Amino acid sequence: MDTVLQELANDHDPNSALRLTNFPDWLYLLREFDYIYRYGSAGGSKLIRSHRRHVRQTLSRIIEANAEVCLRQPTPKPVTAHLNRALDLGDRGAVAGISKALRNLSGHLAWEYGYEKVPRSLTQKYAYCEIAGPRGPVMTNQIVLGFVLFAPKTTYPQHSHNDIEESYISVAGSWSENDAAVHAPGSLILNHPGHEHRITTADLEPCLLAYAWLGPEHKLHDPGMKLRR
Repeated sequence: MDTVLQELANDHDPNSALRLTNFPDWLYLLREFDYIYRYGSAGGSKLIRSHRRHVRQTLSRIIEANAEVCLRQPTPKPVTAHLNRALDLGDRGAVAGISKALRNLSGHLAWEYGYEKVPRSLTQKYAYCEIAGPRGPVMTNQIVLGFVLFAPKTTYPQHSHNDIEESYISVAGSWSENDAAVHAPGSLILNHPGHEHRITTADLEPCLLAYAWLGPEHKLHDPGMKLRR
């Protein structure tokens, strides 16, 4: 955490919570999430259009409420050695705004795995960071927003999310889900609750995905993430 943010966190009135307006870079990042869910195509799908609208409406409530911000200790993982390259790719891609907004916060992100047991090979090639959700830093019980980073030539094993509707929007790099198609920057894929999916990434470049989870509050707090064999 840099000096300015640390001083702000230490010096604020303990009777008043720190809010989004105290942290413009986090607010700008949420607005970029709103932008990619507002102006991206639904491809004619009513379900995707509905999902996009739900994400936008939830984001609007969070921003209008000037949500509480609880800063987390920055935590790198081995895969974050690829983050700068992913952001370089994102800066010249279809959703450059969100890539640039994330770059401004790249030193303040808490990267994690989310599983009790993670294959050793995957610990070197994958991690995610939550931007808004029950664990913060932007506090909300209505949605989880974040980013997933993959190293080149990664296989993210089969998994699903019970009671959670999940979307990915490509920020940088190309990837495939269930070997069904290749997704380029700007594309969105929607996974319905319980849908089994497996992700693979390109051989030479990292992949960065923005994600949104919608579901019951208790599931957003404790999604019970498990990888299949």
